[in-house]
Amino acid sequence: MIKQVGDTLIRDRHKSTCHCGSVELLLTLPDGIVNPRRCDCSICRRKGAVVASVKLDQIEIIKGAELLTLYQFNTHTAKHYFCSRCGIYTHHQRRSHPDEYGYNVACLEGVNPFLIEGVALNDGVNHPADRAG
Repeated sequence: MIKQVGDTLIRDRHKSTCHCGSVELLLTLPDGIVNPRRCDCSICRRKGAVVASVKLDQIEIIKGAELLTLYQFNTHTAKHYFCSRCGIYTHHQRRSHPDEYGYNVACLEGVNPFLIEGVALNDGVNHPADRAG
């Protein structure tokens, strides 16, 4: 869907794919990529992805749902999804905000995450859900 804001056309639906194209997602991003970040928890350090988040109803799997592999660890709260063919991480249901999906910004068509300035680093080693109080 494309909407008009003043003289600017804004696309709020964006296609996201794994590397081999077997998995396709449709994301609703009315405000674009909001709060892009990296995390230093054990899995994020290894995958190195820049992620942003959307509400659960803002991601629709339009192709390849049967090819997504679920990976969980530690508290088994977060749900990390990968393409079983090419291994690319596409998205995850967040541990700290289970009403949101984190998505791999690099999977968005036409987006180079290395060109995004000001990508924050989240302290996933000291996750808020692991802190008392």
